[in-house]
Amino acid sequence: MSWLTEPLQYGFMQRALLEVLIIGALCGLVGCFVVLRGLAFIGDALAHAVFPGVVLSYLAGQSILVGAFGFGTLTALGIGVLARSRRVSEDSAIGVIFAAFFALGVVILSRQGGFRRDLGSLLFGNILGVSSQDVLVTAVIAAVVAAVMVVLMKELTLAAFDPVMARTLGYPVFALDLLLLLLVAATIVVSLQTVGNILVLALVVTPPAAARLLTDRLLRMIWLSVLLAAVSGVGGLYLSYHAGTAAGATIVLTATGLFLVSLVFAPNHGLVAAWLHRRRGMHHAHHYHAAGEEHHVHGR
Repeated sequence: MSWLTEPLQYGFMQRALLEVLIIGALCGLVGCFVVLRGLAFIGDALAHAVFPGVVLSYLAGQSILVGAFGFGTLTALGIGVLARSRRVSEDSAIGVIFAAFFALGVVILSRQGGFRRDLGSLLFGNILGVSSQDVLVTAVIAAVVAAVMVVLMKELTLAAFDPVMARTLGYPVFALDLLLLLLVAATIVVSLQTVGNILVLALVVTPPAAARLLTDRLLRMIWLSVLLAAVSGVGGLYLSYHAGTAAGATIVLTATGLFLVSLVFAPNHGLVAAWLHRRRGMHHAHHYHAAGEEHHVHGR
């Protein structure tokens, strides 16, 4: 029991646990649509592209959320608009934007003293340094993003699974895509302090990818994804506290561990299930072949 209760006597651990629970739930929810729409690369681009905003806010002594939201919105709109151009492919547009913005962030930061130390906390997060105000801001943003997703769940789902059908039914697919990009940007921005710029995508993609292996139903996938992300956050934080490792990286590795367990043992789509299915198929084929041989002999 002391393994569980000891970290809770510290205020910074209580705040960190609250933060990872909120972030986990948010990443689990939004991440499902990132995985279903194949937006992982766009998520990565957004995570890197908000970096100059993070740096500028940090240098100005403001909350990193302010600048990150500005650059996140710019990037989401830029990707959405460039993706409509027939001459520039979507992945090329994304590559150009995120590389340029990330480089800009590094250049701005390199002009300052203490470059190495500052870069570390911005790239890998500082979950143990979150204040009560940070937790409150995260909770408010998470509630707004979740509310928008719940209200537009039907439209976002249709646009994710069958955009042609959605267009035929008169849904504004481009606007829905843009909205989804903005929601992903908001999720990434509020998660930055938890796992940092480099690892944030793992928290958005890994739990939903594991959930997708465990079920074929969207609603069940969302609940499982939220649960797996929250467990990854809390479990990773506890492990990092007791092992003395970097919190953000340990959270990501915990999520990866849960994904690997799902990949191997998922009841319908896991490697073990696929192997058993193949064996059963081979057994049936062998049995069928043997019965055919016997029938052939009797026929003679």
